[in-house]
Amino acid sequence: MVTLRGEQVYLRALEPEDLEFVYQVENDESIWELSHTQTPYSRYLIKEYLEHAHKDIFEVKQLRLVISTLKSETIGLIDIFDFDFKNRRAGVGILIQNHTNRSKGFGAEALSLLVEYCFKQLQLNQVYCNIAEENIHSINLFKKLGFQEVGVKQAWNLVNGVYKNELLFQRINE
Repeated sequence: MVTLRGEQVYLRALEPEDLEFVYQVENDESIWELSHTQTPYSRYLIKEYLEHAHKDIFEVKQLRLVISTLKSETIGLIDIFDFDFKNRRAGVGILIQNHTNRSKGFGAEALSLLVEYCFKQLQLNQVYCNIAEENIHSINLFKKLGFQEVGVKQAWNLVNGVYKNELLFQRINE
């Protein structure tokens, strides 16, 4: 799909071969705070998830895509969640797994492709994201792509015994 291909990366559907990559991401405790995960996932559960990942976004209300470089290196995941076609909105999230692949434009291009897909293919009116207040890199990424901060959820997430604020960003299709 041309909509999901950029100059550095392309977005593709999950494949059974992505089992180990998804397993590593989902079990990386350093990012559990971002995904609100509290327990590890087994390979079996991830395998089951991958077997059902082909289901239509209109049915399951979410879509997870793999971010790959043009050399077919898998570098991250990007999600559409809380898909609400009636109100034409959805949440989006992104993760570039390896720190060495961050700050190279891969995330910005992937997010730009996903937003374009949401607006053109899915005909959404808006997309939104939730970002921890101290996650400056994500805040800068989303702002760079036209997302605007519209709210602060005070003491929203309990992390290591401390309540942290979460920011809400939106981008409306104009």
